Amino acid sequence: MLEPVYQADVVVVGAGIAGLSAAHHLTSAGVTTAVLEAAPCVGGRMSTEKVDGFRLDRFGQLLSTSYPELRLTPGLDALVLRSFAPGVLLHHDGRRHRAGAPAGTGSARGALHAVRALAGAPRGSAAPGARTGARSLDIGTPLRLRALLGRIATTPVERLLARPELPAAQALVARGTPARTVDGFLRPLLAALLCDPELTTSSRCADLALRSFAAGRLCVPEGGAEVLPELLAGALPPGTVHTGVRVTSVSTTSVTTAEHGEIRCRAVLLATDARAAAELLPGLRVPDFHPVTVVHHTTDEPPATGTSLLLDADRGGPVAHTAVVSEVDPSRAPAGRALVSSTVLGAPPEGVDTAVRMHLSRLYGTPTDRWETLAVHHIPEAVPAMRPPHDLHRPVRLLAGLYVCGDHRDTSTVQGALHSARRAAAAVLADLGATGSMHRADPLPAFRKAA
Repeated sequence: MLEPVYQADVVVVGAGIAGLSAAHHLTSAGVTTAVLEAAPCVGGRMSTEKVDGFRLDRFGQLLSTSYPELRLTPGLDALVLRSFAPGVLLHHDGRRHRAGAPAGTGSARGALHAVRALAGAPRGSAAPGARTGARSLDIGTPLRLRALLGRIATTPVERLLARPELPAAQALVARGTPARTVDGFLRPLLAALLCDPELTTSSRCADLALRSFAAGRLCVPEGGAEVLPELLAGALPPGTVHTGVRVTSVSTTSVTTAEHGEIRCRAVLLATDARAAAELLPGLRVPDFHPVTVVHHTTDEPPATGTSLLLDADRGGPVAHTAVVSEVDPSRAPAGRALVSSTVLGAPPEGVDTAVRMHLSRLYGTPTDRWETLAVHHIPEAVPAMRPPHDLHRPVRLLAGLYVCGDHRDTSTVQGALHSARRAAAAVLADLGATGSMHRADPLPAFRKAA
């Protein structure tokens, strides 16, 4: 019998970083792949708005130089990461204190070298104007903090995952961690890393987040969050990615689109967010989500915190963390202007911009009433919740011919999205028996962007 005619080996639904990364793994194995995206551009939540020479991330998810997938994913060779200063600045009782920085720069430098194209990242140092000498934040001695972070950085992942699983806040107390260390350092840090201010996240996921923080440096992509998906899309074979194409149904051998009817294939990989995936495949679990609001301001007199990430240990306002991001990545603001980007976790308060300005004035120790608001981006379903029990490797193979990937299948991070894409592509290739160039019978339709 003749093999049924198809138009691509694999159709990937969704052109976020998970779908684009999976497409790279598939095309590298000789599998013809079509990536269909309903939006007019790639990237999903990792998008960047351009306003008067500023580059404003809609969702400023923090990355780490210790993320393995950033160097393992094809297409990211040209990625440049800009690092924050080592550790973080903690605001407590009207003062700022550095915490979590390694004893020297050696460990941070080693982590930087582990990521390609990172040579241009600025070297962080103690933030100018941060008053750290007069009085220290009571979170434990620097040596004890370094020892804590050093232990978790070198603990094998298997051992971390073997620990009893609790909500992160409960686990920190159950392990006997001093309350001053939890409240003064670990809680604000983990809230920033997990976008979960109440630390309801699985303790195993929290341990992995701490391990990444301790083993590397927090960073952002040069040019904005959109650079990651744009690099991935640009490095795929021409004609692979098609935007403005809405998929209305899927099966193991085809997808149906609103614009072009049915497209036949040998396998379908859903790489959308969790809710969109469940709409196409009723029965898929939709997790709860953590909402995130990002507020961008500009001023011609930047606060003197250098390239540091500033966290509020007192939880004295809506801002969980903030930074003069143009100091970290100068490409994000025009010359002579500073870009201050601040993140609010959970439901934003009424009059969020006014509340954020008041809080920033206390955090930075400077008036903010003359700062200009550039944008307020609220994403109600920004980060899938990872409450216990949380499966860190949810199945990516639903059945032969139908697969799913995204940050809702691993950890709710860029690392998790990229890793789930690798797992899904491996499952597809194993089922297809891909050993080289695959058969392709009919051309794809002439895709056009939706009007």
